[in-house]
Amino acid sequence: MAEYKLKVTTGAMRLGGTIDHIYVILIGTEGWSDRTELDNFGIDFRAVKTGTYKVKTISSLGTLLLIKVEKDPFLLFPEDEWYCSKIEVTTPEGEEILFPCYRWISRGEFVELRGGKGLTFMQEEHPLLLKHRKKELAFNKGTYQWALIDDGLMHISHFKDIFELVAELRFSMSELENAREVSLGLAMEILSETGQWKRIEDMKAIFRLKKTKMSEYVSEHWKEDDFFGSQFLNGTNPNVIKRCSKLPPNFPVTDEMVKPFLETGTTLKKEMKEGNIFLCDQKIMDGIPTREKDGNPLYVAAGLCLFYKNPEGKLLPIAIQLYQQPSEQNPIFLPSDLDTDWLLAKLFFRSSDLLQHQTLYHLMHTHYLAEVFAVATFRCLPTIHPLYKLLIPHFRYTLHINILVRKLLLSPEGVLHESSLGEEGLTELMRRDMSQITYSSLCLPENINERGLESIPNFYYRDDALKMWNYIKDFVKAMVKYYYSSDSDVIKDIELQEWINEIFIYGFLANEHSGFPSCFNEIEEVSKFITMVIFTVSVQHSAVNNGQYDYNCWVPNGSLLLHKPPPATKGQSSMQTFLETLPNVDYSVNMSSTVRILSEKHNDVVLLGEFPEEHFDEAVPKKIIKALQANLYYMREEIAARNSQLEIPYTYLTPDVVENSVTI
Repeated sequence: MAEYKLKVTTGAMRLGGTIDHIYVILIGTEGWSDRTELDNFGIDFRAVKTGTYKVKTISSLGTLLLIKVEKDPFLLFPEDEWYCSKIEVTTPEGEEILFPCYRWISRGEFVELRGGKGLTFMQEEHPLLLKHRKKELAFNKGTYQWALIDDGLMHISHFKDIFELVAELRFSMSELENAREVSLGLAMEILSETGQWKRIEDMKAIFRLKKTKMSEYVSEHWKEDDFFGSQFLNGTNPNVIKRCSKLPPNFPVTDEMVKPFLETGTTLKKEMKEGNIFLCDQKIMDGIPTREKDGNPLYVAAGLCLFYKNPEGKLLPIAIQLYQQPSEQNPIFLPSDLDTDWLLAKLFFRSSDLLQHQTLYHLMHTHYLAEVFAVATFRCLPTIHPLYKLLIPHFRYTLHINILVRKLLLSPEGVLHESSLGEEGLTELMRRDMSQITYSSLCLPENINERGLESIPNFYYRDDALKMWNYIKDFVKAMVKYYYSSDSDVIKDIELQEWINEIFIYGFLANEHSGFPSCFNEIEEVSKFITMVIFTVSVQHSAVNNGQYDYNCWVPNGSLLLHKPPPATKGQSSMQTFLETLPNVDYSVNMSSTVRILSEKHNDVVLLGEFPEEHFDEAVPKKIIKALQANLYYMREEIAARNSQLEIPYTYLTPDVVENSVTI
C-alpha cells in the first residue's frame, strides 16, 4: 500500500470556500488512483485555510503527472464555487510536488492540474502530458480571441463585458463605481452653478471631493514657469521632451527673442551646443479633426515648446508656438508677453500634452499593450511553460480593467470621448501613433538615450525607472537563463515563437520597420523583450497613472477640452478670455472625478515583487525572486531619503505603490 499526502489550500478570495464534496484522482506514469473524496472531520475548504488529506493506492503510481479535481454538490444546497489556490503532494518516495491552481471550480467540472518544474514543449517527455498541453492550448485559443477596433490599431480581446471573463480574471469594481457616483453627487452639491467658471478660485471647491498635498501644490503654483517645465520630467507624461541641438525649420525662434530668458552673455546656439536646450514637438496632433460642441468647433494645439535648463538646474519654457506652420496668425509666445497670453499658450500646450498622455502613453502604451501581452500569453503558453509562470502575475485583472476603461473613457459619456478630439480625432491620433511606435521607445535605456536625457538634472522619473528597469532585467535574465541553456533551446521552443509572432502581428500590426521582433533567436532577445513587457505593465503604468489626480484635477493646469481657439495675436487676452477657454463646470467635475477614479487603489493590491500565487516549484527561481524583493526593499529606502529633501517629492515609482500589473 502506498500513501500520498495532500495539502489543499483554499484562497483568500471573497466566498472562496465551499461545503461541496471535493474529489481527486492522482495520475502517474504507472497508473491512476481511485476517485477519492477529501474529507476530514469538521468543515473543509474554508477560505485562507489549508487542509491535509491522504490518498492511498495499492502501489506507487510512479512519476506523478496530473491531479484531476472534481466538485460535487452537498445535498440540495445551491452552487457555491470553490477557489482552489494550490495542492501540494508528498509522494511515497518523499518527493514534494506543487500543483498550482488559482482558479474557481464549479460543480461537475473536471480540472486537471499540472505540477512540477516549468517545462518547454521540447522538454515534454510523457505522451499524456504532451496531449494535455495541446488540449489546454486548443481550449485557450477558443476562449481568448483577438478582436479589431480599427484597421490601424492594435487588437484587443474579444470580450465586450466583464461577465464574459472567467471568474478568476474578474475583480469587484463596485468601490470605484460608487466613488464615481459619490464624487459626482457631492460635486453637484458644492458647486451651486453650472455653465462657465466665473473665477479661478471657485475651482478649489472640487478639492472637497478629494485633496492631496500635490493637488494643492498644483493649484498654488500652476502659473509658474519652472513648475510648468518640471511636469515634462516628473509629471504624468515624462515621455515627450527631447534634447534640442538644432531648431526645426518650422520653429523660427531667434536669439533676440529668448535672450532675456538666458544667462547673461550666452546665446541660444551656445546653449544648444552645451546641451541645455530641450524641445517638445506636438506634430502628431497636426491636422487632427476635432469635434463640435453646441454647433461650434473645439480646438487643440499642435505646438512646439522650447525649454532652457538654467544654471540652477530648473527647466524653463522660453518659447511656445501653438501650431506647426509659422505665420502672423501663429505667433511665438514668450514669457515676457502679456501674462494671460503666456498663460493661454501654456494652457493649450499642456492640454494637447494631456490628450497625448491619456490616449497614447497611458491607454495605448500601457493598458492596450498589457492586453496584447496577456491575450498572447493565454493563447500560446500552457500553464506549465516557464514563461507563463514568469508572466502570469503581471496580467492580473488586466482584461477586466480594460473592458471598464473602454466604457469609462471612450463611451459617449466618457471624458476622452467628450474631449476636444472626440471619437474621430482620438482614433486618428491612435492610428498615427501606431504607425510610428518603435521597440526602442518602449525599452527605457534606449528611450532615454535617443531623447538625449541621460544627464538632465532633477529627472526623478528617469532615475527611479532606470533602476527599476535594471532590477527587472536582472530578474528576468536569471529566470530565462535557468530554463534555456542555449540559443538553440529558444529557437526550438515553438510555443514561445508562436507567442512573440502573435504579439508582432496583433499588437504591432506586423510592422517590420518598428523594430519589434517576430521571432526569437537568442536568449538575450527573450530576456530583453520580457523585461520590456514586465516594465511596461508595472513600472511604466504606475508612472503615467498614479499622479493623475495630483496634476490633472486642477483644470487650469490643463484640460482635455477647451472652448475657444488659441490666441492668434498678442496683447488681446484677459483673465476672462482664459476662463471662457476652460471647460464648463460639468465637464471639469467629470474630468476631476474620472482622474480620481483612475488614481484610486482598490483593496486587493499586489505590488511589483510580490508573488502571493506560487507558480514556481524549484529552489533557483525562488532564490531569484528573493533577490528582486531585496533590491526593491532597499530602493524604497533610497527614494524615501531623497524625497525627504525635495520640495516636490517624486513618489510614483516608489516600490510600495508600483503594482505588478495594470489593474486600474
